[in-house]
Amino acid sequence: MDYGRLAIDGQLGKFREIVTRNELVPEVLARAADLALPGWYLTAGCLCQTVWNVLTGRPPAEGIKDYDLFYFDDSDLSWEAENSVIEEGSRRFGDLPATVEIRNEARVHLWYEDRFGVPCAPYSSTEAAIDSFPSTTPCLGIRVDGGEWQVYAPHGFADMFNLVVRPNPGQAPRSSYEAKARRWQEQWPELTVLPWPA
Repeated sequence: MDYGRLAIDGQLGKFREIVTRNELVPEVLARAADLALPGWYLTAGCLCQTVWNVLTGRPPAEGIKDYDLFYFDDSDLSWEAENSVIEEGSRRFGDLPATVEIRNEARVHLWYEDRFGVPCAPYSSTEAAIDSFPSTTPCLGIRVDGGEWQVYAPHGFADMFNLVVRPNPGQAPRSSYEAKARRWQEQWPELTVLPWPA
């Protein structure tokens, strides 16, 4: 079935059903909720890659490098404050068979240019950080709040369900998109990778 043609509530339901087949996703969500970080989301590749795995007949967690946990706390932009959260995360997630990478998106502008070669204006929220990914396909975030799922999907789910990787020109450089797309296509050759616009 072409899940990308379902009504949006059907796509959301199918997304939730598929990502929870990866047993690490609900486990990370539950433990992250206990951390109670401001504006947190489990986000990025771990979500779309779980869907790609299931849709292509692979084990749900196969080849997923890490599980990105973003939060937004602009009350203290020091490395020490972020690192204390990272260390607490290491204690809470350290027994899992995957890396949970925690980052305060309020601090990204402080190191982005050194890493990617282009400046980054400060983000105003975790959602703004997710919006800036080099590809629209992993622009997804989920969290559990009071037992209820909250899903952020600014570009919807159709490309993910249709195995399409689409560029997101803006903040991230073209080289980041192309490097990720190459890596993903090696692992999931069924993907259709759209070119960066001229």
